[in-house]
Amino acid sequence: MTHAVDPDRPVDHPANRLAGTTSPYLLQHAHNPVDWWPWCDEALTLARTSDRPILLSIGYSACHWCHVMAHESFEDPATAAVMNRLFVNIKVDREERPDLDKVYQSAHQLLAQRAGGWPLTVFLMPDDLRPFFAGTYFPPQPRHGLPGFAHLLEQVERAYREQRGPIEEQNVALMQALADLEPSPGEIPDAAPLEGARRQLAGSFDAEHGGFGRAPKFPHPTNLEFLLRHWSATAAAGQPDAQALHMATFTLGGMIRGGLTDQLGGGFCRYSVDDQWMIPHFEKMLYDNGPLLALCCDAWAATGEPLFRDAAQATADWVIREMQSPEGGYWSTLDADSEGHEGRFYAWQREEVRGLLTAEDYHAFAAAYGLDRPANFEGAWHLHTWRTPAEVAEHLGLAETQAAECLASARARLFAAREARIRPGLDDKVLTAWNALMIKGMARAARVLERPDYLASAESALGFIHRTLWRSGRLLATYRAGQAHLDAYLDDYAFLLDALLELLQVRWRREDLDWAVALAEVLLRDFADPEQGGFYFTAAGQADLIHRPKPLGDESTPAGNGVAALSLQRLGHLLGEPKYLAAAEGTLKLAGESLRRIPYAHASLLAALDEYLEPPETLIIRGEGEALKAWQAKSQAGYRPRRLVLAIPVGEARLPGALAGMAAGPATRAYRCAGTHCSQPIVDPAGL
Repeated sequence: MTHAVDPDRPVDHPANRLAGTTSPYLLQHAHNPVDWWPWCDEALTLARTSDRPILLSIGYSACHWCHVMAHESFEDPATAAVMNRLFVNIKVDREERPDLDKVYQSAHQLLAQRAGGWPLTVFLMPDDLRPFFAGTYFPPQPRHGLPGFAHLLEQVERAYREQRGPIEEQNVALMQALADLEPSPGEIPDAAPLEGARRQLAGSFDAEHGGFGRAPKFPHPTNLEFLLRHWSATAAAGQPDAQALHMATFTLGGMIRGGLTDQLGGGFCRYSVDDQWMIPHFEKMLYDNGPLLALCCDAWAATGEPLFRDAAQATADWVIREMQSPEGGYWSTLDADSEGHEGRFYAWQREEVRGLLTAEDYHAFAAAYGLDRPANFEGAWHLHTWRTPAEVAEHLGLAETQAAECLASARARLFAAREARIRPGLDDKVLTAWNALMIKGMARAARVLERPDYLASAESALGFIHRTLWRSGRLLATYRAGQAHLDAYLDDYAFLLDALLELLQVRWRREDLDWAVALAEVLLRDFADPEQGGFYFTAAGQADLIHRPKPLGDESTPAGNGVAALSLQRLGHLLGEPKYLAAAEGTLKLAGESLRRIPYAHASLLAALDEYLEPPETLIIRGEGEALKAWQAKSQAGYRPRRLVLAIPVGEARLPGALAGMAAGPATRAYRCAGTHCSQPIVDPAGL
């Protein structure tokens, strides 16, 4: 498989220091005339000794506006000359250094009084790395209320020289404001935030198109998972919340039928620029697709609607085909751009499609995907499902099976033709946290869809992480081109622990349980705050951050604190280990006020709160052969988000903690536990 390098990017300038890095994003800037540094001690020392402020630019390889600013400013020799004369210029990949990104995004929001984004442009004092001015994208010339970048550089450097006192006063206030952002521990809430989140989501629900609020619309799989869990809990209580189920499945269905999904190749794009889920920002991120894969499986288990099963299979197949490296790990992103234009790889001209298909296939395809309507993307068509196969059949007077066959034939032909196009750029680094999200999604798909090939994919990625990114009892965060480096973050440990618990529900493997325990121990030793509760994003001892946050809210990925609390609770109940339960409890105490104030923004923590208030059901099945598989399948049938099922073969005698008392018998048996209370063994499968 080949992926494009942007043909507009000049490569004739001598390489700068970024040429020695592994990040694809940094390598995109390795031939800029800017004298770029990666974030390193040498660059920070140079800024201090030369008394020059730091220009910190943070982005990522699939970022469209990062590419725009690079073309306009960083590849311009005149602008680069100003940058090189006035600043020490540091380029950071936010996917490799999310710790720096989190801190300086927060600082930007405080300084600029508006939300941040990428590219993030921050000017730092050289002695203490505190930011004194921040923005995002700046154009080369003044427009849209933004100053020209070169002029801004001169003004910022002049302020640094002439207004040192006021800047230092501002920085003291900024550091206090950052500290004030961190929560203080309180009481663990009751169930009120669970209902509050449901009300908040209902209040912003788009009843016409699905989703919450107006464009741009993001998938927010954690919120949809919360709604499914809420519906399941109310159904178990005999009063199913049909609206919660509708909000989740209608929104997910809109994403699947719309242009957010690649209708030919599978997988979800980053977000929709319109209310209809029609035109996406075309980049495909691994961290979106892992949770969305799991969510599609859950929706299929909850409703039995083939739409969700098919979307799960298409997403998993795309990941295996295009995003899994020969070494086993999953790559990070596909760019939005190809041939210098966003979305070009995915868009079609009507006559091009007509020329590739038979007349019968074309008419069915055009009716289904909107080619019989006006163009919807820059004079071309991005595929969006306007009619189901049944509606196509009725529209064209065909049998439904005939319409389905025409659509399948057309998709196959167009996919084959599209494969010959110049592909979007690939960011082929392997990130531990994002791999963990996809491993969990693949494991869920393997279990729910009964697909051994998906399990094989998940285990291949897990094996790669263990071989390559697990060193001396610690995780590393990133790998590319034979080099693994950077100490891992909270998300790496929490997401991987969560993924291991998911894999254990597909098949038992003692070494995975041992690894889960090892990850939990590092979380408690290096990330937990035993006094105030919760988990820091970075491990103890990191020296190059001006602030050490404990992020609680879900962003584009689930909150590490929420996933850690949920996973530690489950592991604590499974093994009967009080210290894991205590760490989760401390996290919920820290998050209490945030959960009461803005519950919908903390869906991951709400799952942990839900299982704190009513501990989940754990089923340990002991047996062998087909009987063990049959009991496991029966126990896992349907959508059961608050049930953990482990099927442990009779031959596994060396079990830790509370599992040690769950002995195998002469016949298959199950032990049912809720929290710390276990029932007598179940010896009849009807008891499940």
